[in-house]
Amino acid sequence: MGTWRLGAAVAAMVLVGVVPATAAFGHGAVQRPASRGYACGPEGGDAARLAACRAARDAGEIADWDNLRIADVAGRDRELIPDGRLCSAGIGRYRGLDLARDDWPATQLRPASDLRVRYRTTIPHQGTFRLYLTNDGYDPTRPLRWADLGREPFLTAVDPPLANGAYTFAGRMPQRTGRHLIYTIWQNSSTPDTYYSCSDVVFAATPRPGATGDDVAVPAASAGERAPVGPPAPTPQVATRPAASVGEGGMSGVVVAVLGVASAVAGAVFVGLRGFAGRRRRR
Repeated sequence: MGTWRLGAAVAAMVLVGVVPATAAFGHGAVQRPASRGYACGPEGGDAARLAACRAARDAGEIADWDNLRIADVAGRDRELIPDGRLCSAGIGRYRGLDLARDDWPATQLRPASDLRVRYRTTIPHQGTFRLYLTNDGYDPTRPLRWADLGREPFLTAVDPPLANGAYTFAGRMPQRTGRHLIYTIWQNSSTPDTYYSCSDVVFAATPRPGATGDDVAVPAASAGERAPVGPPAPTPQVATRPAASVGEGGMSGVVVAVLGVASAVAGAVFVGLRGFAGRRRRR
């Protein structure tokens, strides 16, 4: 096979192997109020340095914050996800998100007030969001059970608008006091996947000045533990370009990026093979 033909074959194999895998990745998680995965992940800022986040990273995977999903659930969440593993959706590598502790990064909210939700998506999909709130008497130091959540969602949104890389919708919060948890289920209708997020919140009659629901409260260090000091550790850079809907070229942008990577790989292979062929001819 000629060198150029071999290079073209390699390029074709790269394209076939990369494009379908990338196109299948549809991701998202709650950004406001911040989910555990988002707050403790690469974009979590100071919150990611807290003890609960460090413990979660030690126990499993956090960096892949937008990929906590299960296929073919079809609304059978309570049947398929066991008690104590709701925040990881029963996925082993996310088990750190299930740690039962009361020092997770939490968003301050006002009881019985309007909640503005921002669900960050890295690749958009159609679907229904269902948000559940823990019942009175919830104890964050005990593993989260389905019985800790209301039977019905307090907020439901079907195909909410997408802007600046996130779905946004709003609803009325129930009356609660103290620390609670919002459990978000995003059941896709355009794919077989369902996504899960746990957002820790603190209800206060008078939230700290400037708190809007966008802010993540930083708990004090636990007894006998020093709070992290010094500058935050470097985190991987994340593209900030807003994700567009499919009609706005979101998927085409992904495909273009993948094609660019595949082209670069194929080009490098082609150059290497051409050089190898040249050396053989000189012998």
